[in-house]
Amino acid sequence: MTPEREQRITRVLDKRQADLTIVLENVFDPHNISAVMRTCDAVGVQDIFILNTRIPRHKKWGAKSSSSAASWLTIHQFTDARECFQELRRRADRIFTTHLAADAVSLYDMDLTGRIALVFGNEHSGVSDEIRALADGNFIIPQVGIIKSLNISVACAVSLYEAFRQKTAAGHYQRPGLPPDRYNALLKEWSRGQLSPTNE
Repeated sequence: MTPEREQRITRVLDKRQADLTIVLENVFDPHNISAVMRTCDAVGVQDIFILNTRIPRHKKWGAKSSSSAASWLTIHQFTDARECFQELRRRADRIFTTHLAADAVSLYDMDLTGRIALVFGNEHSGVSDEIRALADGNFIIPQVGIIKSLNISVACAVSLYEAFRQKTAAGHYQRPGLPPDRYNALLKEWSRGQLSPTNE
């Protein structure tokens, strides 16, 4: 590996955040998933959980919308909700779902600087009752239009960039956000790859 390639890889790894996880529940369109992956990569989220309990397991992602982001993320696929949440609980202290409920809090009132997971649901039915029961609460993205919903990839991008804003202000991107063993494992894995971790 050339010094230039190693520098590019370590520059990206230095910004990765282990304490922010995205979960997609029964998201049907692989292009929506890929668009979320691209945003995750852009803000330094390494782990994305894909839970399929009502639709078949995805075999591929939308290449054009991901711009190869999937190559640089750790993708965890589950078909059992409780197994998914058991793993999430090892990574996150709080799990919030996007759901318009009476007790939902505004995205902009949330503290997104801790160990947190954000769950986004199916394009048509949103987050299921089962998943909301397993989570710690609900959040909404404030809107003033007639249509009270956003495309899932847009909603995820808005949420991630609010987390990015908060974490930047808290200095999280000024220090490595991955444990040393995870950092070194990804460095080794990425160094063997054929692509460079840049937008294409």
